[in-house]
Amino acid sequence: MKTQRWGILATGNIANDLASAIKDCEGAELLAVASRSQTKADEFAEKWSIPRAYGSYEELVNDPDVDVVYIATPHNFHYENMKLCLSAGKHVLCEKAFTINAQQAEECIQLAREKNLFLMEAMWTRFFPAVRRIREMIEEKVLGEIRFVQADFFHHLPFDAEHRLYNPNLGGGALLDLGIYPVSFAVMLLGLPEVISSSARLGETGVDEVDSLIFCYENCSSAQVSCGLGIEKPREVFILGTKGCIKIPESFFRPARFTLQLYGQEAEEHSYPYPGNGYGYELEEVMQCLAQGKLESEIMPLDETLDIMQLCDRLRAEWGVVYPEEMHS
Repeated sequence: MKTQRWGILATGNIANDLASAIKDCEGAELLAVASRSQTKADEFAEKWSIPRAYGSYEELVNDPDVDVVYIATPHNFHYENMKLCLSAGKHVLCEKAFTINAQQAEECIQLAREKNLFLMEAMWTRFFPAVRRIREMIEEKVLGEIRFVQADFFHHLPFDAEHRLYNPNLGGGALLDLGIYPVSFAVMLLGLPEVISSSARLGETGVDEVDSLIFCYENCSSAQVSCGLGIEKPREVFILGTKGCIKIPESFFRPARFTLQLYGQEAEEHSYPYPGNGYGYELEEVMQCLAQGKLESEIMPLDETLDIMQLCDRLRAEWGVVYPEEMHS
């Protein structure tokens, strides 16, 4: 398989996680990093032994030796960053949430398809061996018919109006930063809901701070999804079927184990430890797709990314959450 030469766009916490994963990923070369600050780019490059450091994103995408760019900026910048990379002919792996709304997502997807470039949302959860095995079990009807999914993501972050999660100018709010995980997980298992009931508590900056969602489906299955800032609870998932249930007991977004409980039988523990920080699986997916000439992933297809962004738009419209940049678009 051809070595894919990666560039990282931005130098925040998530960029460090991906740098570590790229360094450990067979067939991947971490060639370049870019920041809006040359000093930050140089520091990041020195830390991770990256040969090329750029003080602008434009320099990165114009480097002819970079094959794939990982976009590590906050999601309110993803739209402009993706357009920059795709317009320069680079394949892209973009952090979640993919964009702040469906219109932006659709434009980026259309551009990637016009340019015949690979594009994928970095929903890393889907690529973990534990999640892949759970999906296989559901396909094999080990649980029978799925009737209920519960998934939550809360994060105890004290209020700070300038923090990106509370700042509407940065696409803040629980839904796009935390809720995107359980929403995507529910859609992965059950598809798009026919009926949605939701409520959100809006904070003093106008962003959604605590969200409660119920998804209902024509086949009588349902999902209960919740997320919130400033409060904490175990990040668990329950998948209930007519023959049994699966529980992911902790950090469902990067699971190393789960419990299978068939009704009337002893519970089974399934363990899937992963190397490093777990980000390598989505990198491997990108490189396998490129090696096979695929321009999108079957595990995280672009149409599903767009469906999820449309779902998030619908929820925010119900709550009256509008980001400043949407008012001028």
